[in-house]
Amino acid sequence: MALDKLDDADYPAYTTGQAADLLGVQQAFLRSLDTAELVRPHRSGGGHRRYSRRQLELVARIRALFDEGHTLAATARIIGLEDELAAARDQIADLRGQLGAL
Repeated sequence: MALDKLDDADYPAYTTGQAADLLGVQQAFLRSLDTAELVRPHRSGGGHRRYSRRQLELVARIRALFDEGHTLAATARIIGLEDELAAARDQIADLRGQLGAL
């Protein structure tokens, strides 16, 4: 592995077993998120799931929402809305910066 990939949050470096161990979840939980299309891991040449750090962070968010008692559908909606809100906040910050530069 090239050293520059160590800093790449999107590089699919973790197997299903490694990801499950790091997150403290069952491998079946990760497979169920793939089936539900909430987290779509990269597939190796042999068809094995490979997860990136960014995907592991998403799984941790999903797990926290499940632990709070949210359903799969509610979790998907909450994650989507949180991501939209973060993108809107980033856009607002950019626009404020542009206004400040004028």
